[in-house]
Amino acid sequence: MPDGVPKVRLPLLGTEVPIKYLSLLVLVLQNTSLALIVKGSQTADRVPYLSTSAVVTSELMKMTICLVIIATSDPRGLTTVLHEEIVGKPVETLKLLVPAGLYTLQNNLAYVAIANLQPAMYQVTYQMKIITTALFSVAMLGKELNRTKWFSLLMLVFGVAMVQIKTGGGGGGNDAGEGNLFVGLTAVLTACVSSGFAGVYFEKILKGTGSSIWLRNVQLGLFGVMFGLFGVWSKDGDKVAERGFFQGYDWLVWTVVANQAAGGLIVAVVVKYADNIMKGFATSLAIILSSIFSYMFFNFEITPQFTLGAALVIYSVYLYGKPEAPPSVGLPKV
Repeated sequence: MPDGVPKVRLPLLGTEVPIKYLSLLVLVLQNTSLALIVKGSQTADRVPYLSTSAVVTSELMKMTICLVIIATSDPRGLTTVLHEEIVGKPVETLKLLVPAGLYTLQNNLAYVAIANLQPAMYQVTYQMKIITTALFSVAMLGKELNRTKWFSLLMLVFGVAMVQIKTGGGGGGNDAGEGNLFVGLTAVLTACVSSGFAGVYFEKILKGTGSSIWLRNVQLGLFGVMFGLFGVWSKDGDKVAERGFFQGYDWLVWTVVANQAAGGLIVAVVVKYADNIMKGFATSLAIILSSIFSYMFFNFEITPQFTLGAALVIYSVYLYGKPEAPPSVGLPKV
């Protein structure tokens, strides 16, 4: 392993592990567990909580983590950084209004989708965000896709469509009483569009800026909390007035909140230290693990159609993230 690869020491193992491998492992665990624990927190035998409240709490937790990181890593000090980068640059800060609103919408839709879909189906279908991101990149950033990438996107569409096929009363879809399949699919596909546009817009407005990812998450969080509180008021205002903002919260709900808060920060680390192939591997492993755990804990039926569809999605993710081969250079003539 090259000496230049950043590592982190794990005291329990008594060894150092490259950050990119550790961050990918954490990303797999986060991606796999999020849909599963959200599903577990929404079961009928539990006291219901407000998903809109969970979205706001998650944003506040993520902002707190980022503020601590800035306070301990930036020599200017937290107060100076916030004044110079947020108060002193209002136009730059306001540019994050759009992605913050879209990310808040996406996070709320995730709860709706998981409530109506099996975790494995949600995990597979959510990979459609690759298509929306690619299309918005072409339209907004002028990005060019080669034939391999277009083929991988087409394969992704077929794979996602295949996991929706139901045989008899069950199939790879929802079991009876599992929720409204149409509502779940509409929610997850809308979240994919929101995620794709927000990600590309975020990339477009922030190209060339020198601000850290932690500061950007604080700026996103400020607007995200505002949008989230509006969602709480408009959807669950009466329930909050009756039973409080944190009604139904227990250790599992707090785990959901912490998991969602950590997700964006983990992705930021992975983007910095890992390549697309490794991120695709992490996504593929998360799909496989989600399918296994859905079968074990939520009576999910893994049909041949679902297996083939999931395999197509996994391969398309790998194919899309595979770097382009450099153009061949012929040998000079003698």
